[in-house]
Amino acid sequence: MTVTVYVKGIVSDYPELPADFRSGLERIFTDNVNRVHSRTRVSAKPLSVKTQSFRLRRLCRSFVELRQIGFALQTPYALREKHIEALVALWHKDGQSPGTIENKLTYFRAFTKWINKPTVVKTMSEYIDPDAHDFRRSYVATEDKSWDGRGIDAVKILEEIAKTEPVVAMQMKLQAAFGLRVEESFLLRPKDAVRKDGKLNVVHGTKGGRARVVPIEFKMDVLLEAAHHTNRSTGSTIPDGYTKTQWKDHFYTVLKRYGVTKSGLGVTCHGLRHQFLQQMFEKYAGVPAPIKRSDERADPALHREAMQAVVEAAGHSKAQKAGAYLSSYSVQRQLASPKLSVDKVRAAIAVTEGNISAAAKALGISRQKVYRTLAADKAGDLATGSSLAQ
Repeated sequence: MTVTVYVKGIVSDYPELPADFRSGLERIFTDNVNRVHSRTRVSAKPLSVKTQSFRLRRLCRSFVELRQIGFALQTPYALREKHIEALVALWHKDGQSPGTIENKLTYFRAFTKWINKPTVVKTMSEYIDPDAHDFRRSYVATEDKSWDGRGIDAVKILEEIAKTEPVVAMQMKLQAAFGLRVEESFLLRPKDAVRKDGKLNVVHGTKGGRARVVPIEFKMDVLLEAAHHTNRSTGSTIPDGYTKTQWKDHFYTVLKRYGVTKSGLGVTCHGLRHQFLQQMFEKYAGVPAPIKRSDERADPALHREAMQAVVEAAGHSKAQKAGAYLSSYSVQRQLASPKLSVDKVRAAIAVTEGNISAAAKALGISRQKVYRTLAADKAGDLATGSSLAQ
């Protein structure tokens, strides 16, 4: 039996919407509440109740926002392109991040399918010019979130946690040894997960239901330790007597007690996954990951092989997601270089006698960045002139 949220209860939390409008939403939501929209999700399981609730509340809140900015839709079926455009403009004005806005657009893509208007929602770049507004969603890391990157001795911290919370420490070791997400470490079944070829099957708790295989190498001792703490009923590492939710609450309470938070030590347990994937890249490429800001560069073929290994071990469907853990040489170069001034750009253009390509090469940037720098300066001049005229 599929479990769904109490739709009527969620919709009733938004009295700003007219009664007839809420009734329309309730009918649409009830028929579609647990439908999956993601194109990369491979699991046949319906959405969790938590995800259902979050998506419906975001949609309701967005319809409230539409009314607040002057669009008094009488029915949800009246949703049009101009309404989505107005919402994106509002969210952008409010300073919401590209990721947040993209997530909201994803919810509306699902909603517009439900009402048979699948072409209403466009890509974010069609609403907001990423170059003109410096508004671009990037999967490339700009800071090192690994524990060693923050100067934290993971072994020492885990030994300290193990004194009072051996299961929590063991699950963190699984995350560090195999790059597991938190829920994956909870639901791993150590006694059943080792394959005949000596690799680890990661099946339960994976993102989007995408199972994967991770090399074990010389880390069997971690799995043997985990096997001593398995749940007698499920075979997972969640202790007897706990539900997954109860254990998750306990797990994060323990981390907070030992300072494993951004506001404490400056790291989270997810940083152990970053560290594992960075180490995997270095093993394949023979040089540190770009995020480590080393002067060494991998052979292009080895670099591609290392990136592919990281993507597969991380369990992602898109190759570019590796950048979220490893960064890229170009991003790190930009971060290390001083801020580019328009005077410097103009000087480079003058030296190369107007050859933009040559100027860009001399500056170590792209031609597009040369044009953007000049365009931004021109826009600033126009704005200044307009304010003086007033």
